[in-house]
Amino acid sequence: MTQIVAALLVIAVGISQGQLQRPGVEAHISRGVQLMQDQLFEAASGEFEQALALNPEDPRARLQFAVCLLSLGRNDEARRQFEQVRKLAGESRYVTYYLGRLDLLSNDYASAIRRLGSVAEDPPFPDTVFYLGVAYISSGDVAEGTKWLERAAQLLPRDYRVHYRLARAYSSAGREQKASREYDLYSQLRDEHKNTEKDVRACSSALRTEPLATAREVCHRIYDPNDPEKLTLLGQLFGDAGAFAEALEPLRQAVQLDPNSFEAWHNLGVSYFRLQRYGEARAPLEKAAALRPEFYGSVVLLGATLYMLGEDDAALPVLEHAHRLNPNDTETTAVLEKLRAGRKKE
Repeated sequence: MTQIVAALLVIAVGISQGQLQRPGVEAHISRGVQLMQDQLFEAASGEFEQALALNPEDPRARLQFAVCLLSLGRNDEARRQFEQVRKLAGESRYVTYYLGRLDLLSNDYASAIRRLGSVAEDPPFPDTVFYLGVAYISSGDVAEGTKWLERAAQLLPRDYRVHYRLARAYSSAGREQKASREYDLYSQLRDEHKNTEKDVRACSSALRTEPLATAREVCHRIYDPNDPEKLTLLGQLFGDAGAFAEALEPLRQAVQLDPNSFEAWHNLGVSYFRLQRYGEARAPLEKAAALRPEFYGSVVLLGATLYMLGEDDAALPVLEHAHRLNPNDTETTAVLEKLRAGRKKE
């Protein structure tokens, strides 16, 4: 059993290092999602195109393809794909959000305001109100735009883009004291972002070349108990270096601050799994797989975790889903055959 689960782990943590082409819609979508996770949008778009060649009516692949095109700056193509998703799957606040952003990029402020405003009270993403504020200000309605940017500053207090836009709005309205405060926040957060990049390089280097006690001190510069992104980043750095016990605390704090962070839940589950604390790995991996059911790494590790816990009935459908996402993995196939054979004996 241990050898099989170890093989599954190798698959899960090595998925971004190049694999054989996988047939099937599910496999292409899974690979595309993984590439998007690494911000390899050009390669991801190719996977979604292959999925669509197999099934042009699949709205999941078409939506992800559209997001890739937007990320690549291919805005006209992205709009056509988002419109096609709407025809296939009906109205969606996610599609409305992206179409609103495309309207903003094409300077159609009235349409951007209409679309983004329609989903602002139940936003699909926290930055919805930021783009709505920008649309209002770009249309000339500074007062309404300022209102939405102020809400964005509450939702995204560490996003320096928000404070920069809000500073400009205050300044144009003659509210110089507030503008000065926002410009100061913008400068501070922008500098922190630059410093974080520097600290990440230093932490990564220390984890490669120094004893863990020394590296821990260097990496602690990234630690911020109020910033889930920094906590997740710190946990990832420890995990990448194999220091899984060190990764646990920042990741536990990250999921408390941001319960919808896939990255934090996934890495927390991986860390528990690598420490062979399978009972504790289960809940984070279940959460990660629920947030991104097409991400193979979370799904296969959840299946392996359930298998290690002796919950074969629960493991079987999870590993079957993992197999659909990546049917060429012989280790997953071997586990499935073992589980299916055991069920037949019963």
